[in-house]
Amino acid sequence: MISNGLAYSATPHDRAASLRTDPDWVADRLRRDDSQVLPMWRDRPLLTTAGRPATLTGAAGRIVVAAAGQSTLLGLDGPTAIFAADLSEAEEAEALRLGAAHASVDLRSLAGTLPAPLAATLAYARGLLYWNRHTRYCGTCGAATTSAHAGHLRICRGPTCGRQLFPRIEPAVLVLVESPDPRPRCLLARHHGAAVDGFSLLAGFVEIGESLEGAVRREVAEEAGVTIGEVTYRGSQGWPFPAGLMVGFVARAVDESIAVDGAELVEARWFTRTEIVERIVNGPGSGPVDSIGGRLLRSWAGLAPA
Repeated sequence: MISNGLAYSATPHDRAASLRTDPDWVADRLRRDDSQVLPMWRDRPLLTTAGRPATLTGAAGRIVVAAAGQSTLLGLDGPTAIFAADLSEAEEAEALRLGAAHASVDLRSLAGTLPAPLAATLAYARGLLYWNRHTRYCGTCGAATTSAHAGHLRICRGPTCGRQLFPRIEPAVLVLVESPDPRPRCLLARHHGAAVDGFSLLAGFVEIGESLEGAVRREVAEEAGVTIGEVTYRGSQGWPFPAGLMVGFVARAVDESIAVDGAELVEARWFTRTEIVERIVNGPGSGPVDSIGGRLLRSWAGLAPA
C-alpha cells in the first residue's frame, strides 16, 4: 500500500463530530484565546511575511471569524480548537489586512514546503469552505440554506423542504496499467489540451452504481481501448480540490492493443521503467509530486517507497 506519506492525508485533529453539533460548545471555543483560526481567501491560504500560513488567536481570530462569510470547526488539537474562516467576500487587500498576512497563495504550491499535518489541515479547510460557499441554495427547492454543525451541515430553509445537505465527496480512480508482456512496461496517455509530451496515468470519476474496480476497467476500456484483467488496490488520498477522493490501483492489461477514443485522449503508449525514470528525473515528469498518481508511478519505477 502507498497511502502513508501522501500529501493532504495526515489530518492530525480529532474532528469532534459529537461536539460540533452543540452551538453553545462551538461558541465557547470561539471565545477562547487559545483557539486557532486559519484565514483563507477564495480557496487560498494567507501567508505571513515569514512565508508561513497565517494562524490567528485571541481577539485577532475572533475579528476574522466575525468578518468571514463562513467559519467552520476543523477539530481539536488536544484541548485547542482549530477553525477556518472564509474571507472570500472581501477584496484581497482587505482579507490580507484582516488575516495579518502578506499574500495569498495556491495551496498546492506550498505542499512540498509544509509539514504534512499542516498541509492536510489547510486542504481540509479549503474543501470544507469551498463546499459551504457553493451550497448556499437547496438543489431540491431552490431556497437558501444556512450553516449548522460548525460548518459541516447546511439546512434548507424552504418552508416545506428542510433538506439536510452534507459535504459531498467525488471519488475518482487513478490506475497504473501494466503490460502483460514479461518486460515491465506501463501505459501512459496524453489528454486533449496536454503538452506534446504531457503523458500521465489514466483516471476518471466513479459513476453511480459502479464499483471502484468497475470504474478502473470502464475508464481504461473507454479511453484507451485496453482490456483489463487483474485490478489491485494500492491506496487512497483525500483531494479537496475541490471535493475529490483519489483511489489508486495497479491493473494488468489482457493484451497490448491500444485504441484511444479521440475524445478524452489523443495518444497512449507503453513506457519502459527506464523511460519512466528518465521522464521523472530529467524530463517532463508524469504526474504531480503531491498526488497519488505521481506516487504510483514513482513507486513502479523504483523511485519511491511501495
